[in-house]
Amino acid sequence: MTRRIRVRFWIELAAAVISGALLAVTLVWKDWIEIVFGVDPDAGNGSLEWLIVGASAVVALLLASAAGYEFRRATIPAAS
Repeated sequence: MTRRIRVRFWIELAAAVISGALLAVTLVWKDWIEIVFGVDPDAGNGSLEWLIVGASAVVALLLASAAGYEFRRATIPAAS
């Protein structure tokens, strides 16, 4: 038997993975904002990058938690 998982689960899961990837990229490649966008919004002190790390961690945890809830909530169809 398989669960009937709604599209919402997949959206939450994808968003959690993207947020986690952003977290990892920011931890490994600290000056990606300056390179990708060509601006230095925090004047080189790294505060924006740490803000992104913190926000990405929170968002990834919340979305993964929501996806887990949605997965557990999915119904298993009754046997015919």
